[in-house]
Amino acid sequence: MPALPILSDAEDFDWSDPDEVPRPIVAFGAEMSDTGGFELEQHSHRKGQMMLVQRGALSCEVEGGLWIVPPRSAIWIPGGALHAIKVTGMLEGYNAFVDPAVGTQLPQTCCAVSVTPLLRELLTRAARLPYFYEQDGANARLVAVLLDELGSAQVEDLHLPMPRDPRLRKIVDEMMASPADRGSLTVWAKRAGMSERTLGRLVCRETGMSFGRWRQQFAIVLAVKWLAGGASIQRVAGDLGYESVPSFVTMFRKALGTSPGRYMAERHSS
Repeated sequence: MPALPILSDAEDFDWSDPDEVPRPIVAFGAEMSDTGGFELEQHSHRKGQMMLVQRGALSCEVEGGLWIVPPRSAIWIPGGALHAIKVTGMLEGYNAFVDPAVGTQLPQTCCAVSVTPLLRELLTRAARLPYFYEQDGANARLVAVLLDELGSAQVEDLHLPMPRDPRLRKIVDEMMASPADRGSLTVWAKRAGMSERTLGRLVCRETGMSFGRWRQQFAIVLAVKWLAGGASIQRVAGDLGYESVPSFVTMFRKALGTSPGRYMAERHSS
């Protein structure tokens, strides 16, 4: 099964399972213009997978975590990792599957990474190759440089650890359904039928974060997803339950080092 709806520049393109193609890298374009969205249930690949987003955004849940991938970012999923993908609205980008035998310098765990202009151009070139391209000469050099760029890509903090404990998953589901509900630790503990101390310890054990830090990261990943989908800063602040836009902007700047407006402007530039 393909990881996303596909679009290839190669004239002789014919869909095949990337895991079955005996090449170090198999790349192709991914495009979705239907605003109805796209969802791929949990699955895995033998090869590692890099999904680069040029326009739009996607979310990917991998064992124990949720990643948001905005424009000019990519997600790396190691081979064998179970993952589910969700796209809302339009999407343009690239997919690359890397044979584990040649991608030894790539991360061993799932992560979101920033995309340099060179990495983007290399993926664009790789997507134009036939599936069964010749493995010497210029192609070999292209693949080698692409692997180097993938291996040195800067990791981005767009990850939300997802708890496994059913009591916490229920809280997460309620937060996802009503992100504007900014109940305190006390409020959520009461709803879950446990003490504040128990809830705080459970969140820390399951996510590696305090409740407040996890809650902030929850807001960040949703904000990035919505902003990438075209929502205004005012709407995002309101949908996340912030009383004012400045308070939301301050939180965003502290977490990502820049304002939401500048963050998205940089990602929509060339």
